[in-house]
Amino acid sequence: MSWPVAMSRALQQRLINPIVRLAWDWKLPIPGDALLETTGRRTGQPRYTPVCDGLDGDVFWLVSQRGRRADWVRNVEADNRVRLKVGGGRRARWRTGTARIVEDDDPRQRQRILGGGGRARRLCLRTSKAVTESPLTVRVDLEPV
Repeated sequence: MSWPVAMSRALQQRLINPIVRLAWDWKLPIPGDALLETTGRRTGQPRYTPVCDGLDGDVFWLVSQRGRRADWVRNVEADNRVRLKVGGGRRARWRTGTARIVEDDDPRQRQRILGGGGRARRLCLRTSKAVTESPLTVRVDLEPV
């Protein structure tokens, strides 16, 4: 892994993600973001990961920047039941779904498709793309509201 990628990833994990999680706690989510809840594969405890808003009807698309090496992907492989917090302010709500890795999907094309969903989403996707090493697409089929 190159030095710039390692530094970018450390910055994201130690500074940006905690700020985004705090914004969700304060009910001030950053536009274009969502919050993924997985179950820890070793602890069984809920784990929260800020992600770009990939909501498309009753499907939520995720692109893992680190492929299968991402902790949240490993958690999904161990238990594919997830929750996603979507929407902003008082409209924010949790949605439950089943996640699966989509091996035959082109994650870079998926990011381009999702980027058509508005300026805030496009900004989130561009910033996450900057630290992408080996992208992988994950599809979450959400339960109807």
